[in-house]
Amino acid sequence: MDKYINEIAKTLQIAYQQANSVVKLFAEGATVPFISRYRKEMTGGLDELVIHEIEVLNKKFDELEKRKKTVLETIHELGQLTDELKRKIENTFDPIELEDIYLPYKPKRRTKATIAKELGLEPLAQLIMKQQSGNVEEMASKFLNEQVETTEIALQGARDIIAEWISENPQARQKIRNVFNKEAIIYSKLVKGKEQEGIKYSDYFDFSEPLKKCPSHRMLAIRRGEGEGFLRVSVEPEVGPCEELLENQFVKGYTHSSEQIRIAIKDSYKRLIQPSIENEFKKLTKERADEEAIQVFARNLRQLLLASPLGQKRILALDPGFRSGCKLVCINESGDLLHNETIYPHPPQNEKNQASKKIQALVSSYKIDAIAIGNGTASRETEAFIRLVRFDKEIQVFMVNESGASIYSASAIAREEFPQYDVTVRGAVSIGRRLMDPLAELVKIDPKSIGVGQYQHDVDQTKLKENLDFVVESCVNSVGVNLNTASKHLLSYVSGLGPKLAQNVIDYRTENGAFSTRAELKKVARMGDKAFEQCAGFLRIPGGKNPLDNSAVHPESYRIVDKMVKDVSCDISEIINNKELRTKINLEKYITHEFGLPTLQDIIKELEKPGRDPRSQIKVFEFADGINSMNDLYQGMVLPGIVTNITNFGAFVDIGVHQDGLVHISQLADKYVSNPADVVTLNQHVKVKVVEIDKERKRIQLSMKGL
Repeated sequence: MDKYINEIAKTLQIAYQQANSVVKLFAEGATVPFISRYRKEMTGGLDELVIHEIEVLNKKFDELEKRKKTVLETIHELGQLTDELKRKIENTFDPIELEDIYLPYKPKRRTKATIAKELGLEPLAQLIMKQQSGNVEEMASKFLNEQVETTEIALQGARDIIAEWISENPQARQKIRNVFNKEAIIYSKLVKGKEQEGIKYSDYFDFSEPLKKCPSHRMLAIRRGEGEGFLRVSVEPEVGPCEELLENQFVKGYTHSSEQIRIAIKDSYKRLIQPSIENEFKKLTKERADEEAIQVFARNLRQLLLASPLGQKRILALDPGFRSGCKLVCINESGDLLHNETIYPHPPQNEKNQASKKIQALVSSYKIDAIAIGNGTASRETEAFIRLVRFDKEIQVFMVNESGASIYSASAIAREEFPQYDVTVRGAVSIGRRLMDPLAELVKIDPKSIGVGQYQHDVDQTKLKENLDFVVESCVNSVGVNLNTASKHLLSYVSGLGPKLAQNVIDYRTENGAFSTRAELKKVARMGDKAFEQCAGFLRIPGGKNPLDNSAVHPESYRIVDKMVKDVSCDISEIINNKELRTKINLEKYITHEFGLPTLQDIIKELEKPGRDPRSQIKVFEFADGINSMNDLYQGMVLPGIVTNITNFGAFVDIGVHQDGLVHISQLADKYVSNPADVVTLNQHVKVKVVEIDKERKRIQLSMKGL
């Protein structure tokens, strides 16, 4: 494994010792959040993204090692495994190079070359490959028999064998790969007769572009069109330079034999090499496009999960509607449902007075702190109605992104939480809970249903899930989880837990009441020492017996804090509340082989603000008055908006007209922007100018230039 760790270190530009320590920690059952937070001395302070990259590369090399084993066994069984070939296989780090080496030995279906070999024409092919002077017809005549009746049949068979040899030559394949890499063009053509059905792909009916310049979103759109049967897609460079490279490698001089090899090269390239390398590049470019799209989705998801929470407040939440009314729920500080009903303030019922009185009464009787309104149908009208209602105290009104709420409300999780209520009630509860704590609520929804990416249904679903799960796990553990109020779904993302242990924690809590200490976790069924080590630092107990249990200080470090407290003659509560006492602590004094300065500095930071939520404070956002639909827009008007999605080609902004507008990447700033994520963040409050309105296609073009 040393050679792979060296390769990981080289790829990520880190020290061998850092990569080696992380791989060892993974082997011992440690998680990415735990390693990045509590093993800084061992990793040299690597952040969790690099640690995650080490995990990904380590898995890739594990798979490569398994593949090498299969390849070596197969070649050995054929009796063709030499020491040199074995060394070559063992020393490669590239899966493509490995497959090139294996290609001549790989079991394959009956080919033209195998048929020619069966006819005894391999010696003729070998003679021709030597390219010595002499008449090839005379050479071929020596191989005639009942099955090979003419010299042309013999020469054709020999050329078939040569074509396969050329196509299986690793150097030849690499040369053609290099040409594809630099010069390949991606072409897409309309499938005949599909003009109307595939109209949304009209931009690609007769399209070509250098492959290396084709951005990920365009690549995924073209591949979707191909997958749906509307486009034919090919990837290839000019034929001439490729054949010339092969001739330079295989042709020697101008003998009769050389001419046969030139013919074999043309056949080899067209029939064998080009289709094979084209498939390789189609796969490779799709993987790259997938990776880029997944990165965009992951970045957006992280921002959405770490969106500002209102905190534990009493919420009145509304899922707006016109004819069917607005579904209304009241929830308490823990997110429990207290009351639900439907009001009808909009046409056709127009029961504004009754609805207004009902809202006032509920706000008063349930001691409501804030109102959450889902941003779907009738949201602007509902917001305008709520803002006219008079309350006897200040009530903040928030618009809440309800993307994915319908997925949650129809899910098994929602049915388990609210078996006696229908989907509309569950959806309204989810909107209210999202305002309180977006992270705790959004973990219940399949991340790809949240709607903050590009082409998420077209990318490799396994890779997408792995990456999004990593983001969710990262966010949950960076914020920390209240051990006594967290749902099973939130707990399952805590480092070291997973669904089964999370359920066991819930069962223990139900049976024994709230946890009073982290140490009590050890009484949970199947909570072993390793699981406790991995999860304990990420679980919080507000108001517990030990103030450190509500901090990110790991229980393994409590004895260090106890020593610090003893040395400055105070208790833990005093050291937390008194900055002067903390400044008296000389960290150098507490450095040991096990705990270095990074861990000690983290402990002091936690003592300054134990249990602090790292997320920013929520701000109220208001759309422009009187702008409720696309009919209210005109070119040049400047409006407040909120960023709802970020892609590689720009950002989508909600301006309150039930149709998000696009700020193209070229319109994001007064300077050149290479990546929209450098300029805007999800949920950011922005000002935008209306550039173009296309009501027929429901498209709004916006600009942030000059604003």
